[in-house]
Amino acid sequence: MDSQTIHITFLKAVDEANNYPKLLPTDIKLQFYAYYKQATEDSGLYRPSDEIELRNAFKVNALLQVRGLSKDEAKLGYIELVKTYLR
Repeated sequence: MDSQTIHITFLKAVDEANNYPKLLPTDIKLQFYAYYKQATEDSGLYRPSDEIELRNAFKVNALLQVRGLSKDEAKLGYIELVKTYLR
């Protein structure tokens, strides 16, 4: 898949995830969060801005697990999460 196709598929997957009516377990939501941030942030490692330190720690841990991925790899990871958990 080329980058443009990956991006279009990623946008569709994000839309599907945003409209998913059921609650997901927290660990799965953190995976979605990490892949999304890795795929969309331009400034290197994203720093969560949540006021609750424990929640930030979980977010940072999730981000560290995907930090070496390129934007396209992160988008593909996000797409796979949608296929695995939302369909």
